Amino acid sequence: MFSRRLVLAGLTALVLSPFGAYAADLPDLAGKTVVVVTENAYPPLQFVDPKSGKAIGWEYDAMEEIAKRLNFKVEYQNTSWDAMIQAVSDGQYDIGMTGITIKDERKEKVDFSDPYMRSQQFMLVRGDESRFTDAKTFGTFADGLVGAQPGTSPFYTAVYEILDGNEQNPRVKLFETFGATVQALKAGDVDTVLTDSVAAKGYVDSSNGTLKVIGGPLGTEDFGFIFKKGSDLVAPVNAAIAALKADGTFDKLNQKWFVDYKMGE
Repeated sequence: MFSRRLVLAGLTALVLSPFGAYAADLPDLAGKTVVVVTENAYPPLQFVDPKSGKAIGWEYDAMEEIAKRLNFKVEYQNTSWDAMIQAVSDGQYDIGMTGITIKDERKEKVDFSDPYMRSQQFMLVRGDESRFTDAKTFGTFADGLVGAQPGTSPFYTAVYEILDGNEQNPRVKLFETFGATVQALKAGDVDTVLTDSVAAKGYVDSSNGTLKVIGGPLGTEDFGFIFKKGSDLVAPVNAAIAALKADGTFDKLNQKWFVDYKMGE
């Protein structure tokens, strides 16, 4: 069973070194409207609550707090993962949030905020899986299939750290959304999905034992919000992130979403 200790160990940089910024020192954006886009497919960061139909999650709470501290109004929009980075780069949206890993190649298209979360990738499998126990044994399990979204960190980890480095490897089955990969796993169409500890906890906790995590961490990722290159929102948002780390607000969100919250309850 996926333990909370493991989850929290995978989120070591959720509390990065404190900064000296507090609300009184933050910029005032004078009530301007900021359009924030997300995918709503990555629990518990952001997803649609199956009971209420409302979009909720860690990132929503964090963004609302950032907006309050900086005095701006948030307008939320939705788009698919594969369209998000280009759409933000083109200026269709002001900020993108969906657990986006900070990568140098992505920095060529968009600006990133400072990291607001660090997580590690793990192998999500069905609860009765016994044919392999970790990345090494999966790599040698010739019939094993992994589900992934193209262009994401789990895709590249599967290809280069578990399989043979061939991005066309037929053992990697591609899906448009992260949620679709998990549904394929549940249905038996793939045998594992790579995801960070954040999403893994949400799915395992809501699965009633039908999903579990195996093996150790497969890498470390820092998450950041994305902006159009040169956006004047980057510095204020970074200041707010620093303040939320320093005053314990992120600690409270971690407790709410990674410890207390149970999907479907």
